[in-house]
Amino acid sequence: MPDRYDQMNLVEGVNAFQSARINAFWDEVISLVRGKPAELLSFEDIRTRLRLREENYRGLHDVPLDQIAGSVGRYRDFTSRFLPKSNKMQERWSRIYAQASGMTGLPPIELYKVGDVYFVRDGNHRVSVARRLGAKTIQAHVTELPTSIALRPGMTRQELDSATAYAQFLDVTGLKRTRPHLQPITLTEPTRYDDLMGHIHLHAAVMEDCSDCPIELEKAAADWYDNVYRPAVTLIRKYKVMRHAPGRTEGDLYLWMIDHLREVKEQMGDHPQARSLSDALVDYLAKRRISVPKDLLYERDSSVQLTRSTVEAQLNTYRTRLAAEQAAAPVPAGDHPPRD
Repeated sequence: MPDRYDQMNLVEGVNAFQSARINAFWDEVISLVRGKPAELLSFEDIRTRLRLREENYRGLHDVPLDQIAGSVGRYRDFTSRFLPKSNKMQERWSRIYAQASGMTGLPPIELYKVGDVYFVRDGNHRVSVARRLGAKTIQAHVTELPTSIALRPGMTRQELDSATAYAQFLDVTGLKRTRPHLQPITLTEPTRYDDLMGHIHLHAAVMEDCSDCPIELEKAAADWYDNVYRPAVTLIRKYKVMRHAPGRTEGDLYLWMIDHLREVKEQMGDHPQARSLSDALVDYLAKRRISVPKDLLYERDSSVQLTRSTVEAQLNTYRTRLAAEQAAAPVPAGDHPPRD
């Protein structure tokens, strides 16, 4: 009787696999039409991008299946919904389906956790089968790689590029260490983190002029965060300006404020009137014909002294050094060998 029951489950597994393969085909067709890849995330790619080093075992947990969005070694074998992409997987997939449908069930899988995303270290077929059976969670041994980057399932390629650029920005500036409770500095355009680096290098140059001694980049970055960036964000939040900036972030608006102040300074010539961050916000609202809060007109915040030439000079210096460091860096190791 058990053998016959197992055989029935195996036949059902074969049928379920064929249905899953059809769905996988249509997933890939739709992804081509939409221009959005129906692929899992590569763990090695994300680990390299976000410069992840530390690993901490978190124990056995029930993990939501919709948060498992990547794999260590088999990210090319399944669609983003963990549908099988090759008929060669039928025998193993069907056998695991029969086991999951039987009395014994499935053993826990092994996962890596990065932000809010899980990557399969061992158990890709089990995840695929569990999703096919309509399960919401799966038991897993979880190892977490801590990160301050807000990684989540379903991120676009541009969002991943921004996360990569932000990870590099935090690593170079040391803000993760010097300001462990900093608010995330999120930008919609990945390349604009280079502009932030230009601001920090310029801030370091100003600090050196004032102190008449060399200033380390980490110290300059921390001072920039405390005395330039955070005050700007405080103003943005105080007057709820983000309501008038759809699709943008606080970091984007900070950059607009600095760019705007620089442009105004250059337009005013050799003897410009001192302009502050609050002045930039007033101009931002006025340009969009939005009522300017009366209190904002009387804000007393520090003026910002920037010129295009100084920003570009500091940014070019940073880019030259970064290119030299990247050229000298060792090539990252390849993917782990595929597991289940």
